[in-house]
Amino acid sequence: MEINNIVEYIINKIQKNNFNAYVVGGCVRDSLINKIPKDWDIATNATPDQVKSIFNDINIVDTGIEHGTVTLFINKEGYEVTTFRIDGNYSNNRKPDEVFFVSDIKEDLSRRDFTFNAMAYNHNEGLIDPFNGSNDLHNKIIRCIGNANERMNEDYLRALRAIRFACKYNFIIEHNTFKAILNNSNLINLISQERINNELSQILIHNPIKGINLLNDLNLLKYIIPELYNTINVKQNNPYHIYDVFNHIVNSTNNIENTLYLRLTMLLHDIAKPETKTTDENGIDHFYNHATMGSTIAENILRRLTFDLDTITKVKKLIELHDCKIPTTITEVKKLLNKTNEQTFIDLMKVKKADMQAQSKHAITEKSFDIEQAYLMLNTVLTEKHCFTKKDLKINGNDIINIGIKEGKQIGIIINKLIEIVIENPDFNTKEKLIEIISNL
Repeated sequence: MEINNIVEYIINKIQKNNFNAYVVGGCVRDSLINKIPKDWDIATNATPDQVKSIFNDINIVDTGIEHGTVTLFINKEGYEVTTFRIDGNYSNNRKPDEVFFVSDIKEDLSRRDFTFNAMAYNHNEGLIDPFNGSNDLHNKIIRCIGNANERMNEDYLRALRAIRFACKYNFIIEHNTFKAILNNSNLINLISQERINNELSQILIHNPIKGINLLNDLNLLKYIIPELYNTINVKQNNPYHIYDVFNHIVNSTNNIENTLYLRLTMLLHDIAKPETKTTDENGIDHFYNHATMGSTIAENILRRLTFDLDTITKVKKLIELHDCKIPTTITEVKKLLNKTNEQTFIDLMKVKKADMQAQSKHAITEKSFDIEQAYLMLNTVLTEKHCFTKKDLKINGNDIINIGIKEGKQIGIIINKLIEIVIENPDFNTKEKLIEIISNL
């Protein structure tokens, strides 16, 4: 197994000072499946003070000193070094009340979550694998160390981590681990929204179909996003749909590229359908105003889950527009661009395509051509520099004031009216013609 050169230097220097040191956890796991580790974690029987003494010539920061962790900064990169430890009681189902330093790497590995995260390695001793994590890794199995129920009660975020690993690596959750997650699902209420956000985001990026279904199968969805849980078994008796609302959402989320705000858009785009469902005299279901209502519900969900304002703004806008008519003329393209911008237009077409691909063949046949044509017309509008915003007008506010219009709201009203006219009549976008139009308003 190959180790980063600087990490190897750190381990060797600790060993030369008569202590043991290993790379541990995720970096060992990833290396064994030929993935480049994102971070390298080092464990040692040296105490933090002893580590500082060994590396007294470099910058060291006490990043987690209460848990035995210091970070060595070499070539502007940080490398965490943690003393072997075992955890005390978990009175808050989140963090141990205290930790105890130990001298044996196997004791340290025993406190970790899953078997494939409980391996250590150095060149002298090779792989240290007391819980057969490499075997589980080979067989693509997620298994808690020891008593799965105890592991979940210690820190229930491990439930979401298990789902994330299942999605990232396409692994399965072993029976006892699955059962422990399911039986303790109410403990998710003790986990902060920020930590849930982090795991949920990665689940959506890696494999939304598997992830959302696991969240539901493990009784977690109703706690994390109850609004989404409420879409389960909501039928859509409509020529455009073959799935109920929940399964349509799951499939459409999987259809779009793995950009987080786009995945979140699809996850929440039909969130208001249970509340807006009506059935006409022919037995056909309708969901009038679900896009507008859904954008508000989505905003509330994303705020609750502590997503950043930029993500919330993008998702809300796309959901608000996702049910709009696909533009089929140059004029309609410009009108939509005027309400959005180039990137939002492109994102919206991606959303509509993902939505359409999770509908009936009737919808796919009808809409796919229109989406492709919309992209072509967008390119024409941008290449030929058509006017669709006020910055494209051949007249500005000062010009309007100079012809006798007083400053104030009237200027904005006139500019918006001119944009409407020029979108419909591109040849009118000359200063002379626009002044003429203003004089006749």
